[in-house]
Amino acid sequence: MSGTRVLVTGITGQDGSYLAERLVADGHHVVGVVREPEGRELPDLARVRAELELVAGDLSDPEALGDVVRAAKPDRVFHLAAPTFVPASWESPATTMREIVDATAAVLTAGRDVGARVLVPTSPEIYGYAGGESPQTERSVKLPRSPYGVAKLAAHELVRVLREGAEPVHAVATVTYNHESPRRPARFVTRKITRAAAAIALGIESEVSLGSLDAQRDWSHARDVVDGMVRALEHETPDDYVLASGEARTVGDFARAAFAAVDLDADEYVRVDPRFVRPPEPTVLVGDPSHARKTLGWTPTTTFEGLVAEMVEADLAALRATR
Repeated sequence: MSGTRVLVTGITGQDGSYLAERLVADGHHVVGVVREPEGRELPDLARVRAELELVAGDLSDPEALGDVVRAAKPDRVFHLAAPTFVPASWESPATTMREIVDATAAVLTAGRDVGARVLVPTSPEIYGYAGGESPQTERSVKLPRSPYGVAKLAAHELVRVLREGAEPVHAVATVTYNHESPRRPARFVTRKITRAAAAIALGIESEVSLGSLDAQRDWSHARDVVDGMVRALEHETPDDYVLASGEARTVGDFARAAFAAVDLDADEYVRVDPRFVRPPEPTVLVGDPSHARKTLGWTPTTTFEGLVAEMVEADLAALRATR
């Protein structure tokens, strides 16, 4: 798709920044949707900021967001903007639904109006219990357990319905399992762990408190997931794809890898705080990426240990710069 016009919502987020770098490097004109186009520092976009066209748009105003898409007249749309912190969805389910479902509907219909291909990432939270099935595929039972999961499932189904409608949209949904990078916000447990390992190695802190070390996740690098998104949208036949490593790792595994990256033993510094421990999940959310591998030729290229080490190294550099 060299030289095409690509609109990216959520361009300032982890995935959006990696995608912007990828698209600019490939020679595309990138339109990024942000809340405030002027006067914002965008550190993760520093390398490509001069190459981007930024326009104003807000998930809380879906109709206006759809107008932004129509005005930009893109050939491709990556609708990455959405709430990402699952616990917050319990505080305001209505806001979560509006910013995920209504915004997705607006972007899909606007994409149809201008003849664009549209990609919408969803989440393994759409599976919830998954009928006990693990790993999950594109066809697994979907039984979400949070308002966030319900909203993401509605968005996921909107992609399918509009793709199969009387006026079909070239629409793709990617079920993007947990993916991390040094650009992951600090409120997530992965960054809490890598920053703690870096801080302890530098003598700034002495320990870190976590919840259950047995909780399992399927982690990949955000760069790999973004590559899967690009491949999925460029495939001639729109479909749904699970983008995942296919391996379940525990929080304890993540902590051990982070401390090993600075030659420390996690057992000496990690404490379990009962306040952070949640009930065990009935089904392990781990994805089966076979469809993406066979159809798109996609597979993650960064190992779990390489991902964690990259995050720790970035936190080391950031902490040293502030000392």
